[in-house]
Amino acid sequence: MTIDELNEIKGSYIDQRKRELEEGVVTVDVHMGTCGIAAGARGVFSALQGEIERLEMKTVKLRVTGCAGLCSMEPMITVHLPGQAPVKYGKLDAAKAREIFYSHVLGGRPKTEYAIGQGLEKPQKRVELG
Repeated sequence: MTIDELNEIKGSYIDQRKRELEEGVVTVDVHMGTCGIAAGARGVFSALQGEIERLEMKTVKLRVTGCAGLCSMEPMITVHLPGQAPVKYGKLDAAKAREIFYSHVLGGRPKTEYAIGQGLEKPQKRVELG
């Protein structure tokens, strides 16, 4: 794959995400790196997917993402509501994920007792040793 092809994919993704935000689509990322899966992220994903399907939600998008770098907090999800800073939740199970779904995703009220951070992570700077 060439750099131009990768840039085209990236541009397409950014355009799609902008359209979703304009249309009010809420995105829920389930972090399913190896540590997340080992900690039970599949059960969290299934619980959220079940609620989305049961309610026939067209404005909620469930995504699988990789490791968020906080293995001790797995399973984790990140909720992205249009116009708001994303909220990352940790140490979840299916029941807690459903609580977050109804309170935050559908109701707009974050579940602070499960939240571990708000906002986007910033890339770390490379440190030169020597």
